[in-house]
Amino acid sequence: MTGFLFDLTFYLAAPVWLLMIFAPTWRVTERLAASPLTVVPILAVYLALAVPAFPELWAAVTSPDLDAFRDLTAGADGAGAIWAQIIAWDLLIGQWMYREARRLALSPWLMGPLLILTILLSPLALLLFLSIRTIRKPTPSPM
Repeated sequence: MTGFLFDLTFYLAAPVWLLMIFAPTWRVTERLAASPLTVVPILAVYLALAVPAFPELWAAVTSPDLDAFRDLTAGADGAGAIWAQIIAWDLLIGQWMYREARRLALSPWLMGPLLILTILLSPLALLLFLSIRTIRKPTPSPM
């Protein structure tokens, strides 16, 4: 069951990612990316994985220690819970980047690869996006 939930986590996020990357101007994509509720199914999977690993999870977050974190991720439920948390976080970051890119009128040809990088290595992608955002000024929208 844990393996299934681990895989399910990404599959729940994938449709939102696909829309932001391949249909960025579609109105449905814009509405979906504007909602933080896209992560709720992923957080449900997180809870299903975190509850059985709660003692290890609690120890890791209340007394941050490398050994406690190692103990948490050594178990399938703990590792799966961390994975679900990462997937939810990455999706929220990606949605924010998508909306900012639309606001700044950044090219979908730039944002597509950047969103793919966000799926894979969100901290690096976020740093890159923040750099781009810093040098890019918003384009005034026509009235």
